[in-house]
Amino acid sequence: MSRKLQRTFSGFSPETLKFLENLAANNSKPWFEKHRHEYEQFVLDPLRALVTDLSGFMMTIDPQLETRPAVNKTISRIYRDTRFSKDKSLFRNNMWIVFKRPGKDWKGAPGFFFEIFPDWYRYGMGFYSASPDTMRNYRRLIDQKPREFRKATAFLSRQKTFELAGELYKKVFDPVKPEAIQTWYQRRNLYLVSNHKINRRLFGTGIADELAKGFGTLAPLYHFLWTACAMR
Repeated sequence: MSRKLQRTFSGFSPETLKFLENLAANNSKPWFEKHRHEYEQFVLDPLRALVTDLSGFMMTIDPQLETRPAVNKTISRIYRDTRFSKDKSLFRNNMWIVFKRPGKDWKGAPGFFFEIFPDWYRYGMGFYSASPDTMRNYRRLIDQKPREFRKATAFLSRQKTFELAGELYKKVFDPVKPEAIQTWYQRRNLYLVSNHKINRRLFGTGIADELAKGFGTLAPLYHFLWTACAMR
């Protein structure tokens, strides 16, 4: 799978992180409107460029992925949805990009993500919030296609970039399964994530290459999860 990328993205800047930090401290519409040009220049523009650079490669993983570099397509909104949250802050101090197939059930379908905060960033792949039915099908698929499952997850023990995450069920579904399978089988939700402190890769093209390499590593598992989503 080729990882040759376009070169529109030149990196984030210290001003990107400073804007997110200042927004957390000045979380109001008047302050944001006064500093909107900083949001556009230091946050939104580099995110658009990063999506653009990755889009061709992501289509080699899945041609059905949404790759348009736009807010509410592949880029998160800066505005928070406060309707059902105790936190009534108007704006986020983190932003992310996500590559997923278009659809209403965006929480329950696997996707690739990159998220940036004022003092750290992360990237990975998995479910945002998988439904019980999806995870039930996922376990059924492991039972039905153990060879394909082992092939899709073999990468985990051979690398140190990603860790398996997601809430675990207390109930043990199949006590005879070996521990190496149980860590996957017992998940209420599932995603692979790589967490990082701010480093110089973030301020150059290296982060785009890092994401492409990581997403390529996770591609076999992504396809296995989509098979579970498609089960009836």
